[in-house]
Amino acid sequence: MSKSGSVKSLKDGEKEGEKGPYDPVTTADGGDEIKLEAKMSLLNGITVIVGSIIGSGIFISPTGVLKYTGSVNASLLVWTASGIFSMIGAYCYAELGCMIRKSGADYAYIMETFGPFLAFIRLWVECMIVRPCSQAIVALTFSIYVLKPMFPDCSPPDDAARLLAACCICILAFINCWDVKWATRVQDIFTYAKLVALFIIIFAGAYQLFTGHTEHFTFNETKTEVTSIALSFYSGLFAYNGWNYLNFIIEELKDPVRNLPRAIAISCTLVTVVYVLTNVAFYTTLSPVEVLGSEAVAVTFANRIFGFMAWTIPVFVALSTFGAVNGILLTSSRLFYAGACEGQMPEILTMIQTSRLTPTPAVLCMALLSLLYLCSSDIIALINYVGFVTWLSIGVSVLCLPWLRWAQPNLPRPLKVSLFFPIIYIIATIFVTVVPMYASPLETGYGCLMMFSSIPVYFLFISWKRKPRFFQKGVLSATKFLQKIMVVVGKSKPAQV
Repeated sequence: MSKSGSVKSLKDGEKEGEKGPYDPVTTADGGDEIKLEAKMSLLNGITVIVGSIIGSGIFISPTGVLKYTGSVNASLLVWTASGIFSMIGAYCYAELGCMIRKSGADYAYIMETFGPFLAFIRLWVECMIVRPCSQAIVALTFSIYVLKPMFPDCSPPDDAARLLAACCICILAFINCWDVKWATRVQDIFTYAKLVALFIIIFAGAYQLFTGHTEHFTFNETKTEVTSIALSFYSGLFAYNGWNYLNFIIEELKDPVRNLPRAIAISCTLVTVVYVLTNVAFYTTLSPVEVLGSEAVAVTFANRIFGFMAWTIPVFVALSTFGAVNGILLTSSRLFYAGACEGQMPEILTMIQTSRLTPTPAVLCMALLSLLYLCSSDIIALINYVGFVTWLSIGVSVLCLPWLRWAQPNLPRPLKVSLFFPIIYIIATIFVTVVPMYASPLETGYGCLMMFSSIPVYFLFISWKRKPRFFQKGVLSATKFLQKIMVVVGKSKPAQV
């Protein structure tokens, strides 16, 4: 199938007067090119960030934060500090996003600053570890909240939880492959569900607080070990993961210089306030022992305070986490696509299904990787895996800001932040990545191994240009085979005369 034929297939698959997610536009030489259009307003940007951040973290991380802090008041300080930490990182990303307006976010920033080698390591970490591992965590949280009412006095069976999580991933992968509009509708509906659940919990907690239930708010049993404090931030920061997702689709945001920093500031502040108030609500009713012994904190809270209506909270939480899995699938396809367009991922991931106009190969690749991470059902261990590599790689991305100030001082910078912020962020990143190596060497060791596995892959498949002819033919044959079974075509180029 020729490239020009591919474009024709895409156009034929569209309904009259309707544009797909990747809209063909006519180039100067008469060919067609697939281009993303800037359609997102400030409000859209805020909802993307809020919807990406609020997922499973607020419902599972209270246990992890309390486990390593030891007291309620110390855990609330960690939640607040995690929010501030995320705001500083997001502020640094705002300058980078306004300066380097490419989809792919930190992958694009590292590519521009440090070159393809470090950019590939970041891409590998995000695509092979962070995104699929995060999706596995959220899917497991969904299954635990669905199953918990059936096992009120014990933990749901591991096999049942993993099987239900796998079903969740497969169903949403089908929806994302079938129709982008279905996927966005799912995202909208389930975003409302998660906000309703959190506001119900906050209002109930406010009532408890005003009626004098403050006995658990103390610093008793606070752990002061540096390693424990660092590990507590893994769980806290995991709940805030997603503040940089708007940067991944910067090309689709209207007036990014104005709207990107505003969207980041509003959404990060809102999420921090909601998270801290939700934790306060939990501790007005539950003791630290009850929180530590619960795999579904919101369910335990609801059982204690809502009586016969307690079933509503696990339903809302399940809807919230279901929508979060969908959100990860939606945004991850952009990163796979950006990496493939740079030649650092298989060409098949740049391709779009001809009749459904969806990035089917990228969605399926993401789903399959997530299913592999379901081999482990230990959510706290998974958070430690993803936490280490996430904050290490984001720290390198923030390092791009002062580096570019020194190396390329004449680059246009519509937004210029004080160097105080990236320096503080980099120091904090070193703290939350280096210290846990001593406290949790197994998880960080696995994270390092997965990260360093990118090096031989880079030199074998990307850096080495003169590959044997049989290898090139094999890759081409595999790509054509996958194209046929998924009925997908690649990004079009100008038609040849």
